[in-house]
Amino acid sequence: MLTQIDSKPLRWQRTRYSPLTRQLDVFTACGLFMFFLWWDRSLANNTSGQKRKRAIWLVKTMLDLGPTFIKIGQALSTRADILPLEYVEELEKLQDKVPPFSTDQAVAIIEAELGNSLFTLYRDFDEQPLAAASLGQVHKARLHTGEDVIVKVQRPGLKQLFDLDMQAVRRMIQFCQRNFSWSKFYNLDELYNEFFMILYQEIDYIKEGKNADRFRENFKNYPGILVPKVYWKYTTHTVLTMQYLPGIKADDRNQLLAYGIDLKRVNQLGICCYLKQILQDGFFQADPHPGNIAVSVEGNLIFYDFGMMAEVKALAKDQMIKAFFAVLKKDTDVVLDTLIDIGLIESVSDMKPVRKMVKFLLEEFTEKPVDFQMFNQIKEEIYIMFEQQPFRLPAQMMFILKSLTTLDGLARTLDPKYSLVACAQPFVKSLTISQQRGNLVGELAKQARDFIKFRLQQPSKTEVLIRRLEERLEEGELQIRVRSVESDRALRRINLAIKTLIYICWTGFTLIAGAILLIGNYQGWAVFVLVLSLFGLWMSVRSLFNLAIRERLDRIAES
Repeated sequence: MLTQIDSKPLRWQRTRYSPLTRQLDVFTACGLFMFFLWWDRSLANNTSGQKRKRAIWLVKTMLDLGPTFIKIGQALSTRADILPLEYVEELEKLQDKVPPFSTDQAVAIIEAELGNSLFTLYRDFDEQPLAAASLGQVHKARLHTGEDVIVKVQRPGLKQLFDLDMQAVRRMIQFCQRNFSWSKFYNLDELYNEFFMILYQEIDYIKEGKNADRFRENFKNYPGILVPKVYWKYTTHTVLTMQYLPGIKADDRNQLLAYGIDLKRVNQLGICCYLKQILQDGFFQADPHPGNIAVSVEGNLIFYDFGMMAEVKALAKDQMIKAFFAVLKKDTDVVLDTLIDIGLIESVSDMKPVRKMVKFLLEEFTEKPVDFQMFNQIKEEIYIMFEQQPFRLPAQMMFILKSLTTLDGLARTLDPKYSLVACAQPFVKSLTISQQRGNLVGELAKQARDFIKFRLQQPSKTEVLIRRLEERLEEGELQIRVRSVESDRALRRINLAIKTLIYICWTGFTLIAGAILLIGNYQGWAVFVLVLSLFGLWMSVRSLFNLAIRERLDRIAES
């Protein structure tokens, strides 16, 4: 008899969970988090400790809300260039530290699905799960034929929870569409349908097994890519048995270095592998977070999870091939035209800011690490672009962008000096010598050869400088900017004075309202409003103090 693993049930694991309650839980969680961020910003309390506190709360809330929101957290956990470090470190715990369900439940599901007792099916079965993911958990086992395998068991009640989440997220989207103008720039309905379609596919382990077989067939001639074998005799819609391939977590830099693994080669393998998946195969893993990719002690990549896979249509592949090589050649016009064709950018009357933004990205970041401070150089263009709102996110592109940004974050974790161009070179070289037939391969080979010619015909540094100077003169970018320091100081003082006046008005209004409520014998409400008045008084005093300091500093600077 296997020992039960104790685990405290989370809110989303309740057996009875009504749609109304689920919707309230989702809206309450989102509202509370936004309130916490506003509160911290109002009190200027953005210390590392406070961020850690909020991040811990967010992780706990995502765990309470369940698999749909855990998936969102997993995507964010590799984006150290977007989120503060405290949030990244806490969100990483969603990768492979999700609480497991009991072993007795897992065994009951296996026996019911496979129609036999556990030890009739497997010679050995580890009751302690290797990992617990948002959709299921994995146990190591051994078949009677001697092969070591992993047994993936789906969490009980998962489909019912997804049905509730569909309703809750549907209502949230409708709320945004009614109340926020920014929602009209994004096809939220199509994104919603695509997201839940893939989530439902991910909980069908028969589908996942077929995906794994197809993925392994695509990489059968690539020894650097390892894909576990599926044992179909021990697989159903909610139980999946696969070959056991142990490895080191892909973002564990210290462990990889300890084994003497070449991190640049790992990045190269990962980038070339994904370029092949998207540009050649049109079939790619849409969720490449560190919990789904490992590295063997020999330095090869191991892929584990094949539930969230996506396909690219042939037309989109042709466009992406052109866009990829245009990025390598830094051809702004082709990149911009392709982004418009695939619907990622909407054509507006003045495309100059968008064009300059694309050109800046191609010049600065394709061959070196991203330095976000450099965006100050084009902050005016960024502001104009966000006013125009030319960017859109078509549903078919959502998972491609998610995969590439996640993989990019993982690559930069392993090698801060990571370069897309350098890592893509083996893929480009393989295309130039490809003898395969077909329009797609022919287009790839043509673009690869054109790129090599482009690299060999690069102009000298002097020619590049002269060309850039001519472009800046033509676009009217060389201009003299005059700024009045005194005016800036006066505007800052006026801003502080207005804020102070607002706080004083707030204090006076709530004080009068509290007094009226107290006279009218509404003691409970009166106490609440008077507390708000005290808060306003404290903010008023704080703002007056800041204003006095600002005036004194300005007088010192002007003297």
